[in-house]
Amino acid sequence: MRILLIEDDTRLARQIADALGNAGYTVDRSTDGEDGWFRGDSEDYDAVILDLGLPAMDGLSVLRRWRNAKRAMPVLILTARASWREKVTGLREGADDYLAKPFEIEELRARIEALIRRACRHAAAEISSAGLCLDPSSQRISRSGAPLDLTALEYRALAYLMMHQGKVVSKTELTEHIYGQDDDRDSNVIEVLINRLRKKIGAELIRTRRGQGYAIGEQPP
Repeated sequence: MRILLIEDDTRLARQIADALGNAGYTVDRSTDGEDGWFRGDSEDYDAVILDLGLPAMDGLSVLRRWRNAKRAMPVLILTARASWREKVTGLREGADDYLAKPFEIEELRARIEALIRRACRHAAAEISSAGLCLDPSSQRISRSGAPLDLTALEYRALAYLMMHQGKVVSKTELTEHIYGQDDDRDSNVIEVLINRLRKKIGAELIRTRRGQGYAIGEQPP
């Protein structure tokens, strides 16, 4: 899963990025509103963490422009302003959640996990599909109760497919959501990655739709 973090406090941004990176997320960082707005408008993210007090363009303006452009990714607002009026304004502008500074990193992680689950229409904390079980809080995927030994990239790819079970995910989409903006992306590597995953979980669990992409689980009627 790929997160956009827009925060001008470099120390806090580093703490958040490190924590989310250790939790299996790919994190792109931005330190001002103009750059953050552009990234969110031109790239696909599974969630955004957005500070309100940003240089160049304030967070509410960034959020308003995204929503007016029909950008629907979940957005968690961070702010040092704790008044209820600020919270109401942010939520009415299209924010999905709100966290006032200072906060515990573990709470931020839990809120991001919940936002992504809801965006993918999963209510339960653990995601099950085709005999696999994904626990985002521990960054573990198991099959029939036995944990799988996955690399970080394998985990991100399999977790994305499981979160979008039943949907055919194209190579391009998978590439965009498991690599960061500054990473060297190569969609041809996806075939190698999928083959490695099939060897570890069973070839039958990841289906190929020729010319379309890959899917786990039954497609909805």
